Order: sequence, then C-alpha cells, then structure tokens
Amino acid sequence: MSASSPYRPSAEHSADQPPSIHVSATLLPRWRLLVAGPIAAGAIALGVTYLMDPIYTAKTTFLPPQQQQGSAAAALQSLGALASLAGGSGAIKTPGDQYVAFMQSVTVEDRIVEKFKLMEASKAKYRFEARAFLKRSARIELGKKDGLISVEVDSKDPQMAADIANQYVEELRHMTSGLFLTEAQQRRAFFEEQLKQSKDQLTRAQQELQTVGFNPGALKTEPRTAAENYARVKAELTAAEVRLQTVRRSLTDSAPEVQQQSATIGALRSELARMEGSSNSVGTDYIGKYREFKYQETLFELFSKQYELARLDESREGFLIQVIDPATKPEYKSKPKRAQIALVTAFATGLALCAFLLWRQSRRQKSAPADAG
Repeated sequence: MSASSPYRPSAEHSADQPPSIHVSATLLPRWRLLVAGPIAAGAIALGVTYLMDPIYTAKTTFLPPQQQQGSAAAALQSLGALASLAGGSGAIKTPGDQYVAFMQSVTVEDRIVEKFKLMEASKAKYRFEARAFLKRSARIELGKKDGLISVEVDSKDPQMAADIANQYVEELRHMTSGLFLTEAQQRRAFFEEQLKQSKDQLTRAQQELQTVGFNPGALKTEPRTAAENYARVKAELTAAEVRLQTVRRSLTDSAPEVQQQSATIGALRSELARMEGSSNSVGTDYIGKYREFKYQETLFELFSKQYELARLDESREGFLIQVIDPATKPEYKSKPKRAQIALVTAFATGLALCAFLLWRQSRRQKSAPADAG
C-alpha cells in the first residue's frame, strides 16, 4: 500500500494537467531538434532548387476581337425589317469566353505544337501528349472586371515562352478571320440569289406595266404617293416573311423573336389590306400593275443594299485584335521560387516533427499503465 500510494497521486496529478502543459513538457526538452531539423530540411530544399531548371513566364494581354462593321452596321439598322437578315444570329452573350475556347481548341494547339516542335521538346510519342504538355505550360484567362484576355506561357527557353504566347494571338486572329469570311460569303451568296430573282421579277413587272400604256392621267385615280406607300409596305411584308422563315430554322414558334416577327407580319398585312380596300375601282388594272412594279422596284433596292453590304464585309479583314501588352522575352525566372520552397519545407518539417514527438509521447503514456499493471 505504501508503495502504491506515491504512484496514484502522481497519476491523478498528471491526468489533471492541461494539454498545453503536456505539449510543452514534450517539446521543450527537444527544442534543439525542432530548430535544427527544419533549418536542415530548408537548407536541403534550397540546395535542390539549384539543381532544377529555371522556368520563365511570358505574358500577353489583348482585347477580345472586335468585328469591323463601321458604316455597314449603321446602314443595316436603317433598313428596317430586312436589315435584321444581314445581321446574323444576334450578339453573342459571352464572346470573350468563346475566344478563350477557340485558343484552347485542338486545331490551335496542334498548330502551335507543329510550329514549335513541342513533341520533341516534351519527348512525347503521341500528339495528345504534346497537347497536354502545352496545356500545362499555357494559361489562358478572361478578366472578369476588365474583359481582357491574358495568355501566360511557361518554358525553359525565355524566347520560346514569348513566341508561343504571341502565337496564340496570331492563331486566334487567323481563326476568327476565317470564320467571319465564311459568314460574309454566305450572306453575300444569299443576297446575290435574292437580288437575281428580284431583278427578274422587276423586269416582268415593268413589261406588264408597259402593256397597259403609261398614261400619267391614270394616276389621278390613285395618287403616286399612295401607290409608292403600298409598294413599300408590301416590300416590308415580304422581308418580314423571309426573316420569319430564317428564325424558324433555329427557334421554336414559342420563342419571343418568332412571336414578335409574327406580330409584325400581322400588322403589315392589316395595313396592306386597308390600302387595297381604299383603292378606287377606276383604272384598277393599271394601278395594280403600277403597284406591282413599285413593289418590285423597292424590293430590288433593298436587296441591292444588302448585297453591297455583304460584299463590303467580305472584303474586310474580319475581326480586329488589339494587343495591349505583347509578350516579350522575360528577363528573370518565375520558377522555382527558392525562398518560398525553403520556407515551406522548413515549416512543414517542423510541424511533422512536432506531430511525431507528440504521437510518440502519447503512445508511451498509454503503454505505461499496462506495464505498471
């Protein structure tokens, strides 16, 4: 009993001690190890960084491509219902994200891999491995605040890093120019066909008008202004119907754009019916042919303007890419960050040593009662 009484108070006293006292009691006697260990590990890590190849980072920043429309866009807005035909499918909600996707496409990556012989540089056997190497080396981001696109490229060769970053911009310029040219060619071909048909119809309307004789006195029964207004409304109705057919190819009947276009067609038809109902029965044959002639003439003018705009767009370079900061040869390495690596290694080593010493002390305390028993 006398032998066990000194032990029991000591065990109870040890159990009542706060955890901080246990930690201090465990770590303080080994402070030399806790100081020397992290310092040695940090020094070793620092030495290893000198064996690593330096990595250089080049960066370029540019505005997302802007379509060169100028006077063409203003002219499109002034043409009324038919102008929307030449405008394409509407504005892109996030064009910047789309251009980033363009630069990350397989087509662009394969061109860069081929141009800079990255299969040899990455020692890749297959092209997809070289593309993966390029993806790890390049970072393409769209700024959420300023809307600028930045391209950063890492390489052991500082000049190659700058050249690859600038090549991304060139590949985007090449791709967008090709896409824009294709779209402009399609619009030009479409309006060229419409213009040809309109010209044939205008010629027939003129010939039919000549069969009844051109008598200016006949216009007294139906003023020229009324006939021209009739022709204008009918031309706008035709243009609106063509527009409705175009949007129905990609949208459902419940889409707001389809419903709005349908409402426009209904209003134009009502206006046209009102004009037809107010016509005088005298000289209807001549007036009808004159109306048809003016209608075909107005429609021919509209299609002529659209055709010229499409030809103008086709002759342009397409999209303008404004480079804010072109990539230049970096003067100083970006990796490895020796001081950061040494400090992180030393800190991690210190934590690991502390955890190991506390774990070992905990195991000893758990095994002590078993040995005593």
